[in-house]
Amino acid sequence: MMRVTLIYNPKAGDEQQTGEELADLIRAAGHEVSRHSSKDDHLAAVLDRSPDLVAIAGGDGTISKVARIMAGRGIPLAALPTGTANNISRTLGVTGIALEKQIAEWPNWRTAPLDIGLARGPWGSRQFVESVGMGLLAWSIPQAESSAMLHHMDDPKKKFAYVRAMLADRLKDAPQMRCRLMLDGRDMSGEYLLVEAMNIRSIGPNVELSPEADPGDGLLDVVAVAPADKSALRGHFRKRRSTRQSAPQLPTYRGRELRMEWTDFDVHFDDDTWPNGRPVGSRARSIDIKLEDQRVEFLVPRSAQR
Repeated sequence: MMRVTLIYNPKAGDEQQTGEELADLIRAAGHEVSRHSSKDDHLAAVLDRSPDLVAIAGGDGTISKVARIMAGRGIPLAALPTGTANNISRTLGVTGIALEKQIAEWPNWRTAPLDIGLARGPWGSRQFVESVGMGLLAWSIPQAESSAMLHHMDDPKKKFAYVRAMLADRLKDAPQMRCRLMLDGRDMSGEYLLVEAMNIRSIGPNVELSPEADPGDGLLDVVAVAPADKSALRGHFRKRRSTRQSAPQLPTYRGRELRMEWTDFDVHFDDDTWPNGRPVGSRARSIDIKLEDQRVEFLVPRSAQR
């Protein structure tokens, strides 16, 4: 029997189980459980109570939020994917498994590390779990968030198809960025349409930019798409859904620390953007990205690929 703290997003997904229903599943598996909304203003204090396991029911935002709080504490986490994209859960190999079966199998699963990233720049310091980048995706996030058509779609598959079509369309007119990139001292400066420092394999509407990324290897997978790679990326966006077999062979470089210098382009941290429409002037700016020493451990099936 384990003492489980369940953190759940009451608004995740479209047909999600309630927090009480999830708590009942955990109790039925023989564990003690206390449940708390991810919207709780005192979430950090709740997680200070040192349970045996923290179960997180939600999408990427909820999992990332709890993972950042729990980094370095040595308490294992379990992702219960009830969001829409579930990119983190996909990388961990826990999507497609019924929640009841996942909970029953927890005692038999192994733990796998997940790194936490840190980006320092004009905004100060920001942690991230999925990716940090600039170019096409950072440019498109505000449009997706403001789309009235997207907000009226209930079917996640239709939402993803719409966003992927939007990305393919915007790629035609995507501005080229002249930026200076230094990865572990290696100069990769040039003209790019998209630069993403990936910690996991996919972002956004399950766009698997880095199918071989290992979220616990202590390395960033830097996907740098130059104008010459535009057709490969557009073709990938037009596929129904990304898979490891269908992912494009985009230029990817691995390293521990990335420094980016640029002018007049938005940057995104997971799903958030900076400066997000705020006037910041036109001088060159720099950002330093690395993976922190502290990480978290997630329960995953023993057969899950790493």
